[in-house]
Amino acid sequence: MPRKTSPLATPSTPSEPVRPTEESSQHIWLAGLGAMAKVQSQGTKAFEALIADGLAFQRKTQWAAQEKISAATQQLSHLAQDFGQQTTGRIDRLEHLFEDRVARALAKLGIPSMADIEALNQRMTDLEAQLAPSRPSRPAQPAQPAKAKAAKRPPAKKSF
Repeated sequence: MPRKTSPLATPSTPSEPVRPTEESSQHIWLAGLGAMAKVQSQGTKAFEALIADGLAFQRKTQWAAQEKISAATQQLSHLAQDFGQQTTGRIDRLEHLFEDRVARALAKLGIPSMADIEALNQRMTDLEAQLAPSRPSRPAQPAQPAKAKAAKRPPAKKSF
């Protein structure tokens, strides 16, 4: 029966006896050392490549996060502005409502409004302008002292 040799084992000469176990162990050992040498030489390159890929991915995610934050900030800014405008409008309506009610209450009490006072002032100005040409221009007389006026009046009666 012919002897079977392993595919890894290559006898140098056909006359030598082949020891498949020792030779295949030797090949496995050498393959492991070769793999380790390859990992050591290419491991640094692979590690640096992973770092570069990680940095690129980090920049990409940070940029995407900044865009999301910017969009959210802009949206919140618009919401706040809209809310402020709505609030201002409601406050303005409330102020007008309050002013109208106060004006009605003052009118019921007989207190003139600002418009009434302004109309009265305008009317007085118009009347003064109409009377100004008809007045004679004479020097103003000095006013009598308050004591002199009081002396002319009869004493007031006191009632208890």
